Amino acid sequence: MSAPAEFDVTDGPDRPRLTLRGDWTSEDAVGAGVRLASATQGRTDADIDLNAVGRIDTAGAHAILRALGGRIDPTRLHARPATARLLELVETAMAAKAKPRRTARGFLAMLIRIGKGVGDLAEEFLDTMAFLGNLLVSSARTVALLFTAPHRIRWAVIFGQMERAGLDAIPIVALTTFFIGAVVAAIGVNMLQQFGAEVFAVELIGIAMLREFNIVITAVLLAGRSASAFAAELGSMKMTQEIDAMRVMGVDPFEALVLPRFAALLITIPLLTFVATLAGLAGGLMITWTTLGLGPAFFLQRLVDNVGPTHFYIALSKAPVMAAVVAGVGCRQGLLTGGDVQSLGKRVTTAVVHSIFAIIMLDAVFALIYMQLDL
Repeated sequence: MSAPAEFDVTDGPDRPRLTLRGDWTSEDAVGAGVRLASATQGRTDADIDLNAVGRIDTAGAHAILRALGGRIDPTRLHARPATARLLELVETAMAAKAKPRRTARGFLAMLIRIGKGVGDLAEEFLDTMAFLGNLLVSSARTVALLFTAPHRIRWAVIFGQMERAGLDAIPIVALTTFFIGAVVAAIGVNMLQQFGAEVFAVELIGIAMLREFNIVITAVLLAGRSASAFAAELGSMKMTQEIDAMRVMGVDPFEALVLPRFAALLITIPLLTFVATLAGLAGGLMITWTTLGLGPAFFLQRLVDNVGPTHFYIALSKAPVMAAVVAGVGCRQGLLTGGDVQSLGKRVTTAVVHSIFAIIMLDAVFALIYMQLDL
């Protein structure tokens, strides 16, 4: 049973003497410390006898020290070694001043941010390469199964993802590229009319839509549509520990979740690119027909004679890379999701941003390569 914290103040020959007894713990040490401070009236030269003190904790030691001015002369202290050591530790802590946290500013802060950014970029690059390697190995294994054991391939999942990521995206892809083709035609006609060469707007529309805009717009739309969906789906499964359950059951989450999505986009992106090409050319045809009076027969004939199918084949050569980017980034960000909703939202946003950035960067790399090849 605990004893209440009490004290006595007696007059000694040279100085007053404080005798403390009972348990000086957090339960009643604060009130006892206030009474002790009132009794000493600011005097710090008293002899202190703590031999009768039972239990004492840091709260009790702090109350005693605060009542005696924050410091006790060891030569005037009479206490057990453990009690004296506790008072010494609390006294040291009370005397210590909090060091202000140094925050970098100006040029130093900028260097720190650049360094952290470079480190994060290097780590992200290594993780991405590891993920890409795993994707390539799984793809090669699936191709081998296609010839040896096709029944082991998850066809139902692949066709389901093809419908969601491919067929359901046809309306938005066609509508977007139609208006882009119309915008390119309107700008081209307006500029070329100044030189009396408005008929070359057909070649401008054909090259722009067959070579660049069809695959780039398709990939960007899939980045916002499919990459975010992949990240959200896999992130939700990660939050609910479904992916951990798959590993426990011996199912490889990469082959069961990532590879079908990649295969679905790999198959559907060429189809969507073809649809985007037709829609973009239709938008350009509409503008040239209404503004220049160039009919569909003339428009298509100039495309066949002066543009040709080579530009469309160049666009199709980018399709597998774009499929890998959209599916890989979306699935990877989903697998990196933590256990809270905030992490899920962050990963979905990151999937879209990284996908679009990678699409634009890779398209620029392809443009440089084909320029060197004179294609």
